[in-house]
Amino acid sequence: MTAWARSLGRQWTNVGPRFLPFADAASANLPLGRLLRLSLFQVTVGMAVVLVTGILNRVMIVELGVSAAVVATMVALPIFIAPFRALIGHRSDNHRSLLGWRRVPFIWFGTLLQFGGFAIMPFALIILSGDTTGPLFLGKLSAGLAFFLVGVGMHTTQTAGLALATDLAPEDSRPRVVALLYVMLLVGMVGSALVFGALLADFGQIRLIQVIQGAALATMVLNLVALWKQEARDPSRTARDRVTLGFRDAWHRFSQKRGVRRLLAAVALGTAAFSMQDILLEPYGGQVLKLSVAATTVLTALLAGGTLIGLAIAARTLRRGLDPYRLAAWGALVGVPAFVAVIFSAPLASSLLFQLGTVLIGLGGGMFAVGTLTCVIRLVQGDETGLALGVWGAVQATAAGTAIAAGGFIRDAISSLAAEGALGPALTSPSAGYGVVYHLEVFLLFATLAVIGPLVRSSGSRAGRDTGQRNFGLAALPG
Repeated sequence: MTAWARSLGRQWTNVGPRFLPFADAASANLPLGRLLRLSLFQVTVGMAVVLVTGILNRVMIVELGVSAAVVATMVALPIFIAPFRALIGHRSDNHRSLLGWRRVPFIWFGTLLQFGGFAIMPFALIILSGDTTGPLFLGKLSAGLAFFLVGVGMHTTQTAGLALATDLAPEDSRPRVVALLYVMLLVGMVGSALVFGALLADFGQIRLIQVIQGAALATMVLNLVALWKQEARDPSRTARDRVTLGFRDAWHRFSQKRGVRRLLAAVALGTAAFSMQDILLEPYGGQVLKLSVAATTVLTALLAGGTLIGLAIAARTLRRGLDPYRLAAWGALVGVPAFVAVIFSAPLASSLLFQLGTVLIGLGGGMFAVGTLTCVIRLVQGDETGLALGVWGAVQATAAGTAIAAGGFIRDAISSLAAEGALGPALTSPSAGYGVVYHLEVFLLFATLAVIGPLVRSSGSRAGRDTGQRNFGLAALPG
């Protein structure tokens, strides 16, 4: 057995970093095992995303009869904290504490908020189901509170966790570490979607409550394991008399760089385009294509799987020197036929076409996210990594939350008009409201291309000089 193990170890050693992309992210100060353990906080965030934007929104809309507008508002409640992600990252950079921790307090309180939201959610669902004598509005209020707590916890945990990872990693490997953490987010989404889909194959309200409670426990346990002995206590870095740069000055310095504002505008438009359907894909599959709860839950795994494919494509193209602005534009282009496939799946009654469109949405979204994040990383100078990641995350989360809420309201309004016959005899099916949202997303993708186009042209002359100097870590992924 020992000889076999040594032989297997030599074979893995000979494979090389091309097929072991995480090996490049590791370093002497941050070994691969410790890095993977730290990345568990991204797994819990991915699990929360699947529950909030996948399972719970479908159950509340289809099984419990809650309007899509109300559910969209609940899912979008974290939008109120999303703009503060940059501030959270900056404050964790300059946190003052006698204990000497900068990131741990933010990650810990974010974990508590996630746990609290999942703890409230089962009781909210019981009230919404009508199995109690309590007023229905309490169910909606408590569900909204649960969604808000989970969302705030995710933003806080993820922002501080990414900042902690960059603290622990050497400067030259920080982009690869950030890349690994985002890959782990998708792994968490795919894995939890498959597990939840299997657990909810025999759907029931009690089973759903058990799944939510299990997610709350898993969040607490995994985040504790992720945090254990990661950040060293250093009171000199958190001393109250330490001179730090204010958030306003730090933001002003970063935002004045060439192309930053246009890039952030493109991030906002592109993210909105890919996110407006977040709470509508599963209800669309259930109401229009008559798919089961288990079948629509798998859609989340397909979406995340498509995103992973997008990361692999980005790896090869970035490694060959492709301009990251152009990569983001390619992602937006892929999104156009993706939404066209979803639109035509209704008249063709094709679940296969719907699933293909879902995969392509994830693929295009992954390429767009990698491209824009690469551009932000390249703009970092000095000690701006936490602020830059926070700004990118703030714009992305705000745009996603706004788009999710808008998608739900538009779907409800158009579906109501279609049901009354106000849109004519050709638009009376339940797919009318969904179709308008998908067409709007195509329009936003073209707007994204218009905004990012000048950046592609202006960066073309610099592509040769930049290639190989600050390549993003996803270029280490296997092609």
